[in-house]
Amino acid sequence: MLELLSGFIVELRNAGLPVSLTENLDAMHAISHIPLEDREAFKYALGATLVKNNAHWRSFETVFEVYFSLRGSEYSISENGEGSIEDFLQQMQDAQMQGEGNGGAGGMDGLTPEELMNILMNALMNGDQAMMRALAKQAVQRFAGMEPGRPVGGTYYLYRTLRNLDLDGMLDKLMDASKQEVGGDLTKLEERLEKDEYNSRIEQFKQEVEAEIRRRLVADRGAEAMAKTLRKPLPEDVEFMHASRDEMQNLKKSLQPLTRKLAARLARKRRHGRKGPLDFRNTVRHSLAYGGVPAEPKFKYPRPAKPELIVIADISGSVAAFARFTLMLVYAISNQFSKVRAFVFIDGIDEVTDYFKKTEDITEAIHRINTEADVIWVDGHSDYGHAFEVFWDKWGKEINPKSTVLLLGDARNNYHASQAWVIKEIRQKARHVYWLNPEPRSYWNTGDSIVGEYGSHTDGVYECRNLRQLEAFVEKLA
Repeated sequence: MLELLSGFIVELRNAGLPVSLTENLDAMHAISHIPLEDREAFKYALGATLVKNNAHWRSFETVFEVYFSLRGSEYSISENGEGSIEDFLQQMQDAQMQGEGNGGAGGMDGLTPEELMNILMNALMNGDQAMMRALAKQAVQRFAGMEPGRPVGGTYYLYRTLRNLDLDGMLDKLMDASKQEVGGDLTKLEERLEKDEYNSRIEQFKQEVEAEIRRRLVADRGAEAMAKTLRKPLPEDVEFMHASRDEMQNLKKSLQPLTRKLAARLARKRRHGRKGPLDFRNTVRHSLAYGGVPAEPKFKYPRPAKPELIVIADISGSVAAFARFTLMLVYAISNQFSKVRAFVFIDGIDEVTDYFKKTEDITEAIHRINTEADVIWVDGHSDYGHAFEVFWDKWGKEINPKSTVLLLGDARNNYHASQAWVIKEIRQKARHVYWLNPEPRSYWNTGDSIVGEYGSHTDGVYECRNLRQLEAFVEKLA
């Protein structure tokens, strides 16, 4: 067990979870008070001591299910990829559901896929978890086509199993069965509650199928190999430019707690960041308690001014996700700045500050920017030079020594004129100018990228490919 736990901790760290030595020892101490046969209690004891961020829970669960999956010969992958119907029958008997009119073991030997779907539908209707678990095992045995030693990921086997089960129309069948039970139509509230409940049960069944596939792959390949195969980046490490739809949803969920943490941290930093000059009168007054000896010097605490922030963001297709998340983050902590103005461009440029002022829903504001902002000048291909030149002509005079200018984009200019002199002029008038680039540093200044030409006139160009890097920069910014 000690070796297994050690491998589990190492894999958590490899997956990106920050697990310290102290937390490792806390986990060991916690499970000493938990009965090992109680798998759920064991899991949550480890989670309580090792997981500090809710966004990391999914990764923790995946690693846990790999390292502490159910073991035994019943999870081995047979040579022909087919399972034993007797195992399925035994589980049905344990669940006190023998045959559903098929006459016991003899009738179940000839179960067709349609009959299997009928049994699954009854299990989903009744919320029978034991039956769903048994059906998941049988479905994997029948449809996944798993072969020992075959280097295929679990996603492929999951797809094959769910495709054969054809769960797409299951929700409609369940809703029709519910209406037949009550003998008429459901009210809107009842229909919504029923639909949510059935969706939850279907999703639970899919998770049972996925877990069954994972258990068999662990039995075939070993925990370490499977953990490496299933390893996914944490939400804060997902790259904006290559995120899938599910990863985008996780990024959005991670944004709100991140903004709260950043706002609190920035406010504390501003309050206690620096000591000012020596306050002579205050020092003398407090020295009376020490017989006139200035043992405790007192300082004047400055009132650090909140910076004015001007964000100029490229929202062309290649960097749209990065610009969207940066604007969302900046406006979510806008109370940390005295003023925030936002401009977006492709080959034309438009100010979108009012889009954020007219609604409290930042997501809605971003949607309006994408659909209503006037950012097309000629053909809708990035032209940094023209956009910057227009910005300078229309709004350049409003930049002042309190302004911090934040430029967002990959600087891929489609071989147009750079007009880098605009950035030079902005830098001479502004307090700071920073450039955030969502591309890997190794890609900079290759092809049509001219980030180096612009970067020479800024206070720094920063690689900003994920939320972790964005968080680190915003903390520095304020």
